[in-house]
Amino acid sequence: MISELDPTEFYKCKPLLVQRGLLESKAAIEGTHSDRIFVDDPMSPASGFIWLGSNNGFILIGNEENAEFNSKLNHYFNTVIKPEANRVGLTGFEAIGDHPKWNKTIKNVFGENLKGYNQKVYELQKDHYIQKHEPLLEQGYETVKITKSILDNNGSETYRNIEFLQSKVLEFWPSFDKFFQQGLGYMMVHRNKIVSVCFSGVVAGNVHGIDIETIPHHQGKKLAQKGAHAFVQDCLENEITPYWDCMEINEASVAVAEKIGFRNKLHYSWYRVPFD
Repeated sequence: MISELDPTEFYKCKPLLVQRGLLESKAAIEGTHSDRIFVDDPMSPASGFIWLGSNNGFILIGNEENAEFNSKLNHYFNTVIKPEANRVGLTGFEAIGDHPKWNKTIKNVFGENLKGYNQKVYELQKDHYIQKHEPLLEQGYETVKITKSILDNNGSETYRNIEFLQSKVLEFWPSFDKFFQQGLGYMMVHRNKIVSVCFSGVVAGNVHGIDIETIPHHQGKKLAQKGAHAFVQDCLENEITPYWDCMEINEASVAVAEKIGFRNKLHYSWYRVPFD
């Protein structure tokens, strides 16, 4: 039987994680975000899955050869998860293994014809940071650190499209307060408008996963690179390890990460699964 754990029980899943697993898995078990965890046995889990609070994926953890658990997964997703997912506009989901052995099981459970996508994960150590590649901003742009008064929109400086920043943060964090307890971030501003953001999208321990977005009209001006430099400088000054996760085919993102000095740590795959 598959059961949902109470957040106070997430610690029971710590033994299910592997050393070279995903940052999101570690963050979920630490209770940093608004994730949910489902397991085969609530008293002594051997296998389970994490429903990421950002609604964009499910990470399978633990023993990938747990036949009893695996046999119930597809039915559970279509009878229990699907109705909830449909209510938030999801018609399918991303299935991700916390370790590569899950890839075969995901196909066995959800279908051999699933389309897979490859991701690259990078980390940046202080000795590898390459500051000389930091770009200069065009006239009219400035780098601003995200503060609580900015997010709450009650400071001396307010921005025309503050909803863009607020919605980005709330994609990953249950509240602004939680974000400021755990994360940090920067934004690029042009004529009192937020045009690019770079912030902690997921945090586990001292590792901060980066989320970056630049609005379309301002892309191609190296704003993401500038924001990333501001972010990693702040991280490295505070003994924080920046973590970069992008699709293998996203050559622009790969190039930015490597130009800053990020080193490839691991690869993983995810699969798009439609609900029946």
